[in-house]
Amino acid sequence: MPYPSDRERDRPWVMRTYAGHSSAAASNELYRRNLAKGQTGLSVAFDLPTQTGYDPDHKLAKGEVGKVGVPVSHIGDMRQLFAGIPLAEANTSMTINAPAMWLLALYVSVAEEQAEAEGRDVDEVLAKLTGTTQNDIIKEYLSRGTYIFPPGPSLRLITDMIAWTVHHVPKWNPINICSYHLQEAGATPTHEVAYALCTAIAVLDAVRDSGQVDADDMAKVVARISFFVNAGVRFVEEMSKMRAFTELWDEITAERYGVTDAKARRLRYGVQVNSLGLTEAQPENNVQRIVLEMLAVTLSRGARARAIQLPAWNEALGLPRPWDQQWALRMQQVLAFETDLLEYEDIFDGSRVIEAKVEEIKTGAREEIARVQELGGAVTAVESGYMKSQLVSSLAEYRRGMEAGERVLVGVNKFDTTEPSPLQAEGAKAIETVDPAVEKEAVAAIEKWRELRDDERAEGALRRLRTVAKTSENLFDATLECARAGVTTGEWSGALRAVFGEYRAPTGVSGAAMSSGGVAEIERVRERVTATSEELGERLRILVGKPGLDGHSNGAEQVAVRARDTGFEVVYQGIRLTPEQIVAAAVQEGVHVVGLSVLSGSHLEVVPEVVDGLQAAGAGDIPVIVGGIIPPDDARLLTERGIAAVFTPKDYELTEIMDGIVTIVREANGLPGR
Repeated sequence: MPYPSDRERDRPWVMRTYAGHSSAAASNELYRRNLAKGQTGLSVAFDLPTQTGYDPDHKLAKGEVGKVGVPVSHIGDMRQLFAGIPLAEANTSMTINAPAMWLLALYVSVAEEQAEAEGRDVDEVLAKLTGTTQNDIIKEYLSRGTYIFPPGPSLRLITDMIAWTVHHVPKWNPINICSYHLQEAGATPTHEVAYALCTAIAVLDAVRDSGQVDADDMAKVVARISFFVNAGVRFVEEMSKMRAFTELWDEITAERYGVTDAKARRLRYGVQVNSLGLTEAQPENNVQRIVLEMLAVTLSRGARARAIQLPAWNEALGLPRPWDQQWALRMQQVLAFETDLLEYEDIFDGSRVIEAKVEEIKTGAREEIARVQELGGAVTAVESGYMKSQLVSSLAEYRRGMEAGERVLVGVNKFDTTEPSPLQAEGAKAIETVDPAVEKEAVAAIEKWRELRDDERAEGALRRLRTVAKTSENLFDATLECARAGVTTGEWSGALRAVFGEYRAPTGVSGAAMSSGGVAEIERVRERVTATSEELGERLRILVGKPGLDGHSNGAEQVAVRARDTGFEVVYQGIRLTPEQIVAAAVQEGVHVVGLSVLSGSHLEVVPEVVDGLQAAGAGDIPVIVGGIIPPDDARLLTERGIAAVFTPKDYELTEIMDGIVTIVREANGLPGR
């Protein structure tokens, strides 16, 4: 995106909405509709099986297909997803991470097919491809959880992909270093800047040291590094964060990598404002939150985002409808085209307040970057659990402030009286729902795909992939061969799993600091826990489980930390567990209550499996509770299926939740109320 001189009106940023669901055909229809409304870029949301490298018929994919994004299992799905959309003219962002190389290979293959169908030069078309693959595995270990492989092989996949794109798809951003999810996991502005830059250093060092890019081409690599940030509602602080981010990136790329071209050193970033900061209570308040958060990344011209996607007002309730996404797009268009925002130089230059805040963030970030480098860099800081425990502790402190009323959340912990919302009027379909038949259709479709493809060619491509994975050769060409041969997402990742192995990241719970607030209330609940333990003759134990593929573990980690602080013995094994694994752990550990966390919409499928599994194991007397983004109708269905309690984001008082869990355990064990 060219930057005009200060006397010219700035060009609007690329406008996107994060979208995709059900199937490639349904998502293609949605993309075309959004482009017709003036959207200038596409942002593809993939479903969790695709993000974690599974096909729709895998056991772990049950209940997850098409829920939080579109399933893309092979090149046929990618063709359908972009049917009628010329990729040489598109600007596409793909949130994919661990299988980023695979999805880009599918995208490139479809672009080649389009070029050949139109009689155009393939290399010319590839040279025009613009967009971004979110390909930041470090933050996946720290926050979002859609990792597959250990850090070393994951960094190799990123390095190979960057090297290949620099030579073959020069306008593509092969990595989107994503601090967005770090903020959701508890990162302060200082953490967000520091850990994102530590990741960038790890990636650039790996590319430089791989020998795949000449020293003279490192400026090209730096110029294609993009970032994806979070903007919270404290927009002065957030805007200062972005100015600090911009200045530190310029400093690091000049000093550490010797990039002399000032244009190549620009911080190039896209943004989505804070989705997990949106509230289920009085969700209409989310509209003004979204607008204020957008201002944080647009007001300062020198640190302005070059791509923005806004969530919808009702994302805390479930999947947004097309109308909700249209509203989010119109917010961007009003700001860009009706106001005079783009007509002026940076209006914050010379502000003493802003300059002081920027320096504060820069100083803190430099110190944290140095600390991580002393530990051995970002990868080592992930493997040791250092960065994760920092985020868990920071989020615990944030929650403490919210519970104490020191951080006001309008409509949640203050000003919570409300009138009925016409946006959620009786009979109104407030969220998009995915037809349960979608998963069955996807399973049938992939079975048919395997029947019709050339199996010999597919198996040959997979053999080559496994062979190359055991060497230091770049993996992208072998991945392209798999894409063209009709290999599936699960087969590609399965081949690499066989060579690289899988990984389970530290949870950060054991190293998290104890809550420093609400001591009296915590002590009261701890006394109830102690008394109940004495009456049962053993320490009260809770299993906190994450069934299915949902990797957003922030809530589960905070529940685990608060349960520990109130005296429970906590069994928490991290993310991505099957119902069978959860049942086995509950029985083996002899827990008194099972708490499940599900944010992906698969609760009606995976939660009953845990209940049924406990019954089959002779442990049906263990109460099960559930937390997550669960609509009221679904909560009623879960209660009817025997769930003892359902908690949603409006239930923010964790100590109060612990108190309720003690009551549930006492009732389940026939103990008198106290």
